Amino acid sequence: MDNRPDPLTAFKVARRWFKAGERIEMQELAAEIGVSRATLFRWVGSRDALLTEVLWSLAQPTLRDVVAATPGEGGAKVAAALGRFAEVLHEAEYFRSFLRREPERALRVLTTRAGSLQGRMTAAMQELLERHMDPGALPMEKPDLAYLLVRVVETFLYTDIITGEEPDPAKVHQAVSALLRA
Repeated sequence: MDNRPDPLTAFKVARRWFKAGERIEMQELAAEIGVSRATLFRWVGSRDALLTEVLWSLAQPTLRDVVAATPGEGGAKVAAALGRFAEVLHEAEYFRSFLRREPERALRVLTTRAGSLQGRMTAAMQELLERHMDPGALPMEKPDLAYLLVRVVETFLYTDIITGEEPDPAKVHQAVSALLRA
């Protein structure tokens, strides 16, 4: 059996550190898995790219599970699911720790096109709309609405970084309900 480290090894260690509330440092990660920094960067790209993959690996199944567990249909289901998704993220200590420890990096990775996370979240929102909403009931074009839903979640989840106010995931449910007229 081959026990040499590979890109998946790097990802798994980084994800474990992130979930433990630890900062992912590329030099330390390279040393932990026994490769050079150059090899690590070749495997995973930049630190932001690695963080994006770690964040997506946590967000995607969380969203999927929350949607599956949310009763109802249509806009009410979408609003309740996104409200619960925001609550779960807000309650995740590793996520709050990341936001407190590296607020500028967190905003860049989470909310801008600098990484692929926002695009992935927008695609996930579009899929959510396609699966649970009547196209005739949408107040705007699906891609724009999906992007807006991502921004609503971001607004109330990262408000402490953006405005200094306390995050309020419950407002995600309220805002999405109003937007979808649910």
